[in-house]
Amino acid sequence: MNADAFVDRLDNARRNGSGWTARCPSHDDRTNSLSIHEGDDGRVLLHCFAGCTTDPIVSAMHLTLSDLFRTAGTGGEGRSIPRNNTATVQHPPRTPQSATAATPVGCTLEQYAEAKRLPVDELIRFGLSQITYQGAPAVRMPYRLPDGTDGPVQFRVRLDKEPDGDDRFRWRSGSKSCLYGLWRLAQAHDTGYVMLVEGASDCHTLWHHGIPALGLPGASNYSDARDAAHFAGIETIYVIVEPDTGGDSVKRWLATASIRERVRLVELGNYKDPSDLHVADPDRFADRWHAALARALPWTQFAAEQADSEQQAAWELCRNLAHEPRILDTFAEGLTATGYAGDTRAPKLLYLALTSRRLDRPVSAVVKGPSSGGKSHAVERTLAYFPESAYYALSGMSERALAYGDEPLSHRMLIVYEAAGMAGEMQSYLLRSLLSEGRIRYETVEKTSDGIRPRLIEREGPTGVILTTTAVRLHPENETRLLSIPIADTQEQTRAVLRALAIGCSEQLDLEPWRALQMWLEHAERRVTIPYAEALAELVPPIAVRLRRDFGAVLNLIRAHALLHQATRERDKAGQIMATIDDYAVVRELVADLVSEGVEATVSATIRQTVEAVAALTAGDASAASVTQIAKALNLDKGAASRRVAAAREAGYLINLEDKKGRPARLVLGSDLPAELVILPDPADLVDCCSVAVLSEGEDTPPPPSTDDFLTTDPKRCIRCGTYLWESLPGLCQTCTERNAA
Repeated sequence: MNADAFVDRLDNARRNGSGWTARCPSHDDRTNSLSIHEGDDGRVLLHCFAGCTTDPIVSAMHLTLSDLFRTAGTGGEGRSIPRNNTATVQHPPRTPQSATAATPVGCTLEQYAEAKRLPVDELIRFGLSQITYQGAPAVRMPYRLPDGTDGPVQFRVRLDKEPDGDDRFRWRSGSKSCLYGLWRLAQAHDTGYVMLVEGASDCHTLWHHGIPALGLPGASNYSDARDAAHFAGIETIYVIVEPDTGGDSVKRWLATASIRERVRLVELGNYKDPSDLHVADPDRFADRWHAALARALPWTQFAAEQADSEQQAAWELCRNLAHEPRILDTFAEGLTATGYAGDTRAPKLLYLALTSRRLDRPVSAVVKGPSSGGKSHAVERTLAYFPESAYYALSGMSERALAYGDEPLSHRMLIVYEAAGMAGEMQSYLLRSLLSEGRIRYETVEKTSDGIRPRLIEREGPTGVILTTTAVRLHPENETRLLSIPIADTQEQTRAVLRALAIGCSEQLDLEPWRALQMWLEHAERRVTIPYAEALAELVPPIAVRLRRDFGAVLNLIRAHALLHQATRERDKAGQIMATIDDYAVVRELVADLVSEGVEATVSATIRQTVEAVAALTAGDASAASVTQIAKALNLDKGAASRRVAAAREAGYLINLEDKKGRPARLVLGSDLPAELVILPDPADLVDCCSVAVLSEGEDTPPPPSTDDFLTTDPKRCIRCGTYLWESLPGLCQTCTERNAA
């Protein structure tokens, strides 16, 4: 073989002047220590800088010394695969058992034409040619670009699949995926339709019959950012759905593709693909093909039918759970029963935030607490109650991963464990875009055949974000866009965790109904109206600009709670779910103190305790307090005390008199603690917003309530405000009865 073919068998091969370097297969080589050159006589010359001799090198590659000499009469074009400095051709593992399989048996252009029952001269017009690849014939298939120049190049080195896998294709090193047939797009624009198929051979078959077609380089290898623009102006896109896992992959990416509204799905019955249909009987292909197109199902219809089917199946599993009056309480009980220790507020809020992904504005949150405090545990335990389609979890990401990733984000929550891993300027900017707009719009420039061109990258939302962090505060512009969920750092919480670990838990909870509930919600109504929203807005004191964001988050948590309970909520005339006072009451119980702390109308109990400890420690002769003294006074470890002190200093309630780095802090009192100001009103104060029938002038008795005013027909609830009836009253709660009489 020549040097090109030899190099193709090596790992991490790179061009180096007139030769190559690669990892030596004869030893555990982590850097390229093998040098490869081609001699004047055609021999492959090897030198390992680690000291390996030629014999063990070729033996490790399952070759012989004679393979280092060029074989005469290679035939075909005689071209091998060009290489660049950044990529290598993928090969099957080189093991003794697979040595024979790793050597291509070859595929001639004539063999390919015969197998597909297509004329050789026509295939040549399509750009195919025959070359020699590793000493065997192969068919070269260039993926030409719209201007007709060669882009990626694929080589067919085998005609048929092997029993243990598909080893028919190789790619030229450095090839970047794109659609096959882009240089023939003019035909699709002329006809107004195009067939999107899997692979090049189906394109050859359809072109033979005069049908415009584009080929995917793999069933799941579609990229909206890369490919959607090529379909601009084409009215109808027929997508061939093969009856295998590839067809399932096609349906998955279509669900989020921007072209889906123009797609019609084509299935070929007993035939796998257009090539299979043609090979079976070329003379009858046209009739069978047109019959298949006549049966094509619009994507919108398919998606609706699939959604109905999935929703019905999910409903059968979650029906009882969906009718629970307090689903979050049931969720918390299940967590506790299966070993979750301590306060369940954080998981409850996380559950609501995750449910809010179905809204137009999801609620984003950050879970804050000390290291080993249980932040990730709370998130992970909550995620177990959701299907994977509800979230996308990462432990970290590169600077621009949010912009360039392919994972669908629409109506999903992005989970990032430890926000410190997103401290980069670009990461912070992209995160802020998600938090403020619910999607990403990022404009960059790219090098193209026409020079440097701008490119707008869009990742559709809405998308919410859940982070965990040990930091007291995040970037200021991100902090105000997130609901801060604290994790308790008290000794009582630690004791509860230790007790749970000691006892263990053998109880298992069936989570399928919970996941089914969220699957049902994915296809259910997601519009929610809050009848008392204006009244609530009037009762909230407008003491801080931040309330403009926090109040919106509170409303969306109310919507998420009503969305979760929609099986027991009434609808308005437009079909929207109507939130009840009970939805507000549950949310208020979870976030009232967090909202007040966010606008500094009050402080958390932990900060108040810390400041009071400093006040007590400095009340006598001591001029300042240390973190160690505070930890002892509060029965905390020093790490937890340090974190509390940092939060109090950040808010200005404590001042550190020590100005030298590395010296123990000398803490004194700073600004006065604020009084306890309630931002979110008591649910009872919202009764005024109920649809109460008021006596008209001259009437002696209250008129009967109009059915149009009813919020609920549940006999256990007030027909006015939706609260539960605790006494035997005629349809109204006590408060509404009194107000109606007044």
